Amino acid sequence: MTSEPPDADPWPALRVADWTGTRETLHMWAQIVGKVRLALAPMVNHWWQVPLYVSARGLTTSAVPGRRTFDMEFDFVDHVLRLRTTAGVVETVALEAKPVADFYRETMDALRRAGIDVAILARPVEVEEAVPFAEDRTHATYDPAQAHAFWGQLVRASRVLAEFRSRFTGKVSPVHFFWGGMDLAVTRFSGRPAPTHSGGAPNCADWVMTEGYSHELSSAGFWPGGGGEGMFYAYAYPEPPGFRDHPVRAGSYSDRWSQYLLPYETVRTAPDPDALVMDFLQSTYEAAAVHGDWDRAALEDDPARRAAPR
Repeated sequence: MTSEPPDADPWPALRVADWTGTRETLHMWAQIVGKVRLALAPMVNHWWQVPLYVSARGLTTSAVPGRRTFDMEFDFVDHVLRLRTTAGVVETVALEAKPVADFYRETMDALRRAGIDVAILARPVEVEEAVPFAEDRTHATYDPAQAHAFWGQLVRASRVLAEFRSRFTGKVSPVHFFWGGMDLAVTRFSGRPAPTHSGGAPNCADWVMTEGYSHELSSAGFWPGGGGEGMFYAYAYPEPPGFRDHPVRAGSYSDRWSQYLLPYETVRTAPDPDALVMDFLQSTYEAAAVHGDWDRAALEDDPARRAAPR
């Protein structure tokens, strides 16, 4: 794996405790935009039609197909939510300190002006207190520098996750940002069905999780809300015997969370952060594949070999 040159931007520092207000507000804003995509995009297995993606300026829906195709992007450089349609319409909503209720109203107004008719379930999911967006005047913090640093974390994490994804030729998800749990993830699948998931996410129907976990998987990603500066995580569903005791090369198993964790600050301060994250991703995947008896010969390959001239 090739790391960035020495003069490249370092992995940004952002303490979880320092940006709680901005993070919680962004979480609600992302749910609003994500639910627009959910309402209009065709269903894809494991809800892959609903996440956002890291872009060169922030987080984007990518193109949402329909009678009028459009995209929406959180731009953390200019600090606007930008809506663009194939008809050439451009609408923006300022990303600034404002209640969720105001952001919701402004976003839905922008969609209507752009000719996009959409109705969403106008309350958050996967959170303990699901206050309807139109009534939420509590979450109203937005610090541009913190939002930009958060995006910087996602850019760097996404880079390593994308390279890790390229080494798998079986069924594998995109590198995507799930706005429900507010985490960046990539998921590999063994190809076999899994036991029915019991659900249990707050304010989220159990059948949602049943669809998400319908097949055996090994999932890994980055969550900005845990530990001192965020956490890389990895887990298997169902977790095979021996998974938690596998000799991984980075991170450690958390009995509390039933997954492997690697603190972001450990990565940020490492001599080669990319290499450390890749060691974590690869060795925790091996824990799932070895103990879950995956057909690794059929599922793994060297991307450089596939890209070479035949």
